Amino acid sequence: MKSSLRLGNSAQVEITVTQDMCPAFDGVVVHRVYSTWSMAHHMELAARKVLAPHLEEHEEGIGSHLTIDHVAPAPLGHQVRVVATAVELASTTLVCDVVAYDGTRVVGRGRQVQRILPKSKLKSLIERAKSHEPSNS
Repeated sequence: MKSSLRLGNSAQVEITVTQDMCPAFDGVVVHRVYSTWSMAHHMELAARKVLAPHLEEHEEGIGSHLTIDHVAPAPLGHQVRVVATAVELASTTLVCDVVAYDGTRVVGRGRQVQRILPKSKLKSLIERAKSHEPSNS
């Protein structure tokens, strides 16, 4: 990890709430608001943007934990801004606090953890996981 990654580094993702971001079950939209699973995706993306510019060529980050409190609705068509800020940093771990805003109103908050691994180690972990796939018979 490059020394340019420091506590307080931040990144953001800005989106407009669209129909495909609304909660739907069995193909039926149940609320015309920003879903928790869409918020999770955007929180992961914002935290990734904090880390990515600071990875060494031989490194990769992998998400290992995400918590979310979805505290208010953001209706269809609203602009949401998700901000991730580095709050803990160790040799192999980055922790970001993440906050989602609809204007100035907080609609979600959480914490995202990424582990930083050598690409070779990550490849080995993925290959090992593949050997545990169920058979297609």
